[in-house]
Amino acid sequence: MRRALKLLDSTVGKKLLMALSGFALLGFVFFHMLGNLKIYQGADKYDAYAEFLEVMGAPILGSHQALWLARLALLIAVAVHIRCAASLTRLSRGARPVNYRKDNDLAFSYASRTMRWGGLIVLAFIVYHLLHLTLGVVHMPADDEHSVYARVVFGFRQWPIALAYVFAMIPLSLHLYHGVWSMTQTLGIETPWVVRCRRPVAAGFAIIVATGNISIPLAVLTGLVR
Repeated sequence: MRRALKLLDSTVGKKLLMALSGFALLGFVFFHMLGNLKIYQGADKYDAYAEFLEVMGAPILGSHQALWLARLALLIAVAVHIRCAASLTRLSRGARPVNYRKDNDLAFSYASRTMRWGGLIVLAFIVYHLLHLTLGVVHMPADDEHSVYARVVFGFRQWPIALAYVFAMIPLSLHLYHGVWSMTQTLGIETPWVVRCRRPVAAGFAIIVATGNISIPLAVLTGLVR
């Protein structure tokens, strides 16, 4: 047990934890986007999907229990990812030679600030998203508060809310791009094929997720989804 904990606290262990937690978060974002695209199938299909998420795990687990366990796991993954990223960044900066640090501090500082502030924006968006569509405590339709479909349409018919979701995809897509691109680098997988492919793969993944998510508020605003 001690050896395992010591390994996880090492640089290699932190890189492994960061990659695994990042992979879990990337998977969640992708499949969450796919699930949300069911809104194009109509209210019945979308609400049925939402109900499935609430009762999954039955009869072993009660209503909403599996869903909240999944949310707890995601919260742990986020915490692990942030802690490992901060620790590895400190170690990386401390290990760089003075000349390297002098020549690259400006670019490093810019990238660090961009990811940090972008991360705060994404975190604020996640909190608002949970209050809006998960917990249903803001922007609730008065006549059909139990329909997730109605909640989505009611919220996105208000253009400030729809545009907030659209613009939130900018820092999210940048984080997704950076996460996919840096995953193999974090794990030390630097074969020529991987180096050649990781940028277009990262860009493609970020574009697909951002496009899918952005399409929903725009579809409601334009009347395609009503």
